[in-house]
Order: sequence, then structure tokens, then C-alpha cells
Amino acid sequence: MRLLALDAATEACSVALLDAASGLGSQSVIYRSEEIGRGHADRLLAMVSEVLAEAGYGLGALTALVASVGPGAFTGVRITVATAQGLAFGAGLPVVPISTLEALAWRLLNPSATRVEAPSDADASTSAAWPVLACLDARMGEVYWGAFRTDAVLGVSALGAARVSAPEALNCDGPTRGVGRGFAAYPQLQHLVELRLRPGDERALPDARELVSLGLLRHAAGLALDAAALVPLYLRDKVAATEAERAARRS
Repeated sequence: MRLLALDAATEACSVALLDAASGLGSQSVIYRSEEIGRGHADRLLAMVSEVLAEAGYGLGALTALVASVGPGAFTGVRITVATAQGLAFGAGLPVVPISTLEALAWRLLNPSATRVEAPSDADASTSAAWPVLACLDARMGEVYWGAFRTDAVLGVSALGAARVSAPEALNCDGPTRGVGRGFAAYPQLQHLVELRLRPGDERALPDARELVSLGLLRHAAGLALDAAALVPLYLRDKVAATEAERAARRS
């Protein structure tokens, strides 16, 4: 099982290549990541070439691609989906879709991720069972967010639909761990009642290592799609606010 994951939905651009025959340890993943202002399309393709060259094989040797489908920046989501489709069509590969919010939640919920530690203010066995609130800055005075819990088959499962809303709409239904750059963009969210936010996790962005790890589970569950069926998850229909809408948000 060889999976290649792609993500350019936010400020970060990352690619991860997993050879499952080597297990899920860090040594089995070839990885590239950069936080860049623009040029995601060119850099994403360059990263793909780099990791495949390091692995010593081409796209034809892969089992499937894994793509982040959003929510995120409109252009970044479109670049990720289009790149994944183009590569998949060319190599005759299926694609596994993962949302950016799922990838963020998996950063905390994945028991195999040794780089993730339990919050220091709670017992690890207790906090590991808490749901995760993933939150990204959606710009225009809003955030993308969703709550997730561990799923034995799919890795993570959603506790309701992902949303785009004003930050004030976020809430915690009991003790919850938080992750995602939305918490840095709107610091007041870090003080939500019953939210536990480990230092540094308020700066987290989706990462291809979480995508490829989740993708392995989703592929095993039969959730790979034909490339033509891959669609972006925007959540928001408009990418710019009118002057009246901006004024209303300021009032």
C-alpha cells in the first residue's frame, strides 16, 4: 500500500508519501512542507516530484492519492483538488478525500502520532477520550470549524456538520480539546469554557502527514473514489463580502 497525500488548502503546502509495508512510523513517511504566501500550484507539484524521486518510483507504483478537499482558501482548495485529479487521471489512480478539519482533529486523536502529547493539565487517559474542536480562520470575520471524536474504522468521525460562522457561534459541549489556526486568529476563542488548548496547537494547520495516515484507514474502509468524483468542500458560497456586509460585521 503506497499512498501520496497532497494539501495546499491553507497557508501551508505539504506532501507526504507513505509506504504502508514499512508501517506507520515516522521512518515510513517521506514528507515536504512549507508555509508560503503564494505559488502553491508550482510548489505542490515540485514537492510531489521530490518525494517520488526520494522514494525511487513513480506515480504508477502508488495505490491511491489522498487529497485535502477543504474547507480553506478558495484558490488553495481548488489547486489541491485539481492537482490530485490531474495526477490521478494520468496514473489511473483512485483518490481518497479528507477534509482539512478532519486532518487537524486527527493530529490530536491519532494514537500512533508520537509527536502529539496529551494536555499537561489533564490525565492522558481521560483527555484522550475528549472530542476535538478543529478551527481554521475563514477570513471575512468568520471561522471554519467542526467537532470530532475517535472512530475505530475511519480514524475520526464528525459530531455534526462542518460549519462556517462568526467566532461567537463556537461552543464546547463538555470538555474538549482544540486545534487549528482559527484559535490564533481569534484569541478570545482560547477562553471558551471547557476548552483545553495545548500551547502551539492554536497555530496548527492541516498537514499531509495526518492526511496520509487517515487516508490509509479510509482506503481500507473502501472510501477511495474515482478522480472524477472528487469535489471541493468550500462551505462558503461567496469569497468576498459586500461593503454593506463588512459594515454590518463591524457594528
